[in-house]
Amino acid sequence: MLITNIEYIPNKEITEHFGVVSGSTVRAKHMGRDMMAGLKNIFGGELKGYTELLTESREEAIERMTAQAESLGANAILNVRFSTSSVAAGAAELYVYGTAVRIR
Repeated sequence: MLITNIEYIPNKEITEHFGVVSGSTVRAKHMGRDMMAGLKNIFGGELKGYTELLTESREEAIERMTAQAESLGANAILNVRFSTSSVAAGAAELYVYGTAVRIR
């Protein structure tokens, strides 16, 4: 599956358009990560626990979007975008969406 944030693939032809596909995941903060983040806020530095959490969330959302596109018969997803939103205290949604197409 080819996944890109541009609207077309150079030297490729879109032969079929399947529409918007998406994937999402909702994650809550982890108490241990919150304690380490509190220390980092005092001393400074990267919040590696949260970086890992976001990386895992992006990967899971992309996997779900890709599965939806594959079920439609697509072999590429174009114009991919990410969005995040707070859904509850301490929990956030990571949402990814794009246009499923078949290219040749």
